Amino acid sequence: MSDELVPDPRQMRASDADREKVARVLQQAHGEGRLDLHELDERLAAVYASKTYGDLVPLTADLGVPAPAVLPVPVQHHAPASRIGGTPGSAVSFAFWSGVERRGEWVVPPTHAATAIMGGVVLDLTQARFTQHETTINAYALMGGVEIIVPEDVTVRVDGVGFMGAFEDSTHKGAPTIPGGPVVRVTGFAMMGGVEVKRPKRKKLKTKRHEELED
Repeated sequence: MSDELVPDPRQMRASDADREKVARVLQQAHGEGRLDLHELDERLAAVYASKTYGDLVPLTADLGVPAPAVLPVPVQHHAPASRIGGTPGSAVSFAFWSGVERRGEWVVPPTHAATAIMGGVVLDLTQARFTQHETTINAYALMGGVEIIVPEDVTVRVDGVGFMGAFEDSTHKGAPTIPGGPVVRVTGFAMMGGVEVKRPKRKKLKTKRHEELED
């Protein structure tokens, strides 16, 4: 059970603290004359737009600062295997003029139907486990809304259809996911309503603009 795949650290998501560490190194490099003000602004913009450790490493690679000294070793919180297994929970979430939410540590069955009729359904998979490697969620919204929140270590495939409504996928399809992790397929139909598939909210990064240093 210990043969778990370890993700490439460069594909792991960087934190706000990681970005701040890199920003401080760039500031110091500017103060030492290694970067001019234009280069500093360009690299800081890239720092605050970065998402992974791999995005951050090149920004200091030519400054004589070893990447490990700048970026901490990412901690693996969820091994792919730890997401799979357990007794499945309910296979249905139904809201009619009401609201239904499933959050926290719950076990998603191989197939789950989420239906919202003039109501709302929220399926938060952030801390969920899955009975199988691949899971299908059938989402139906009629003058209502279904919101599905899928964490970064779960691969998402969305192929639902909207008619006079919206079936939206904002999970950034090209983003890397942990090899061997669960796969969630979201399909279904939205009519005069909406189905939205998204990642958990990330803390807004404070945009720090630097004061110009006197030459």
